[in-house]
Amino acid sequence: MSRAAARVGVGTRFRYDGETVEVVEMAATTAGNEVVLKDGQGRLLRLSLKELLFSDRAVISPDGPGPSADDEGETASVVLGQLDAVEKQKVLERAEHVREVLTGYRSGSPELARDEEPRSEYLPEKPLEARYAAKTAELGVGLGTLKRLVTEFREHGGAGLAPRKGLTRKSQIAVDDRWVETAVEVMVEHTDQSRPSRTMVIDRTRARVIARFGEGAVPQPSRATAFRLLEELERRHPLFRLSTKRNRDIAGRPEGPYGNLRPTRPGEYLLMDSTRLDVFAFDPLTLKWVQAELSVGMDWYTRCITGIRLTPVSTKAVGVSAVLFQSFRPRPAGRDWPRHAVWPKHGIPRTVLVDVEGASGPGLASPPLVPETLVVDHGKVYVSEHLTSVCRRMGISIQPARLRTGRDKGPVERYFRTLREGLLQVLHGYKGPDIHSRGERPEDDAFFFLDELEAIIRERTAAVYHCRPHSSLVDPGLPGLRMSPAKMFEHGMARAG
Repeated sequence: MSRAAARVGVGTRFRYDGETVEVVEMAATTAGNEVVLKDGQGRLLRLSLKELLFSDRAVISPDGPGPSADDEGETASVVLGQLDAVEKQKVLERAEHVREVLTGYRSGSPELARDEEPRSEYLPEKPLEARYAAKTAELGVGLGTLKRLVTEFREHGGAGLAPRKGLTRKSQIAVDDRWVETAVEVMVEHTDQSRPSRTMVIDRTRARVIARFGEGAVPQPSRATAFRLLEELERRHPLFRLSTKRNRDIAGRPEGPYGNLRPTRPGEYLLMDSTRLDVFAFDPLTLKWVQAELSVGMDWYTRCITGIRLTPVSTKAVGVSAVLFQSFRPRPAGRDWPRHAVWPKHGIPRTVLVDVEGASGPGLASPPLVPETLVVDHGKVYVSEHLTSVCRRMGISIQPARLRTGRDKGPVERYFRTLREGLLQVLHGYKGPDIHSRGERPEDDAFFFLDELEAIIRERTAAVYHCRPHSSLVDPGLPGLRMSPAKMFEHGMARAG
């Protein structure tokens, strides 16, 4: 077996039937992934990506590698998009001062010079150190601070001058900082306890401030001011508004990002999880109503579902492996699916594996490609020897989520909620998310077999979920654009190949 790797995306060149062609568009359809080629005379040709990669008529001319998950820093559009109007104006003013130091012009160009520019202190022929000294005297900052701003501007442009996020803004309520910190301390102590009243927190804070700093050392706020302050501190440490269980979950969140798992292309991270569906189904063997568990695989970058498996009662390791297998060999589209339904094949655009015998042999469904990393929880089926041996053989890395931390797999958890609210609750046999929401005898209405229910979920996913815009799928360069998983897949193929 010979093995080679190359990126395929918009702009990749091929030799097709002896002519040089270029990929100008990639799209996901019900029949699979397709590409549009353009030759030297401007003619367009549309064909299957599978045919392009494995046909003897085409030879790839590989380009350089695409972006990687370990790229440092965020793009300028992401950094600047997080700033408010005041912060953006401050960044613009800083950039003008830096450009004046470097070039003598606030715009950075003599063609766009303002009146009375360049000023005598910042003439381009003057030494740089003299311009540094003039600017530090003008702004009233230290030389080290100014040089740091110049270095950040040279390396990252205007985004390097943006203020660092993560610091808590100071309260606008005029209360002594010692009283505020003591109030936060009291609120944190009640994280694992029953919910107290605001009056109790205020009384304990006042008593602790007096005991710690002495009588009259710290000004005590009025009752109305203290209530307004607790309302503001609720954003930092929720205690009064949400349920105590939810507050404990929020308090347990890490202060910084967890690891460096930032998907940059389709096929990089595959999220896998299982959930018990809120609907009864018929077992085709026993003809009795049973609870069903759904296992899915989701590409993190595109939010597309790559595999679905419905099992009675509970999920087995072989069921999870079947979901993973569907990422290799997607199941064909249903005969009754609408024309706009899509099920993108995530393995193909990432890597090309050259296997002469496999490409020419019988039963070739799709190239033997794998996701790079599998993100799973600590369920028995996901840490079983069966699944780990499969990943070891196929060269897949396993990234376990933290214990009892569902937000590490937030996108797939949100898919389960979308499925329940958008599909399951309108089906016969729906029993609700918990015992308090259950009808009197929901099992009497269950008439879908397990395979029928799975077919309904697959069609709903392909026809609705993959085609509906998601608020979390955005392009940092176009922050106002909302994309569907299918469009995000095409965007990922065009961006990273």
